[in-house]
Amino acid sequence: MACSKQKYNSGPGRQTTGNDTTIVLPGDSAKNILFIGNSLTYFNDLPGKLIAIGRANGKEIITTMVAYPNYALEDHWNAGRIQTLIATGKFHFVVIQQGPSSQADGRVMLQDYGARIKTLCDQYKSRLAFFMVWPAYANFHTFDGVIKNYTDAATATRSLLCPVGLRWKNYFLASGDYSFLGPDMFHPSEKGTENAAGIIYETLF
Repeated sequence: MACSKQKYNSGPGRQTTGNDTTIVLPGDSAKNILFIGNSLTYFNDLPGKLIAIGRANGKEIITTMVAYPNYALEDHWNAGRIQTLIATGKFHFVVIQQGPSSQADGRVMLQDYGARIKTLCDQYKSRLAFFMVWPAYANFHTFDGVIKNYTDAATATRSLLCPVGLRWKNYFLASGDYSFLGPDMFHPSEKGTENAAGIIYETLF
């Protein structure tokens, strides 16, 4: 399913260029987090919601996001921007995602480029985290493949796993409530992005 592009309005402490977004908070104790992904990351400003959770818990967070419509990890790697960013050595965490990746080609790409990014993260002292996503409602039958492939990629690279997809599947089946999904039944609603940010926060902190 195609991912539509979304741009941000600039506000205090935020600099934007298309879908490259940096949000800055002051303080030497701040944690720097790089988000790499596509519209499942930039819809509803996932990094901004993580910052809000951090504030509520007394933690300062700085986020940089590189996310474009339909991008997979291979696209980011070939573009070269993420290597330059990671090589600055300033990121405590690098959070990555691509599409659901339930099929064989998505699995290979997730593991191959996830491993390349992990090697770079290790070199520059960043902790890599895989942001497990979810399939569109129409492809619910592929959910187990999504969960397995993200879990295997994180395990193979000894990385953190933010199990958003797993938590959502369990919630959907238990409640019959799909309000984490937006109108297209794939991209997250505001509620869904808030929930995903909470799971990512729990994983990183």
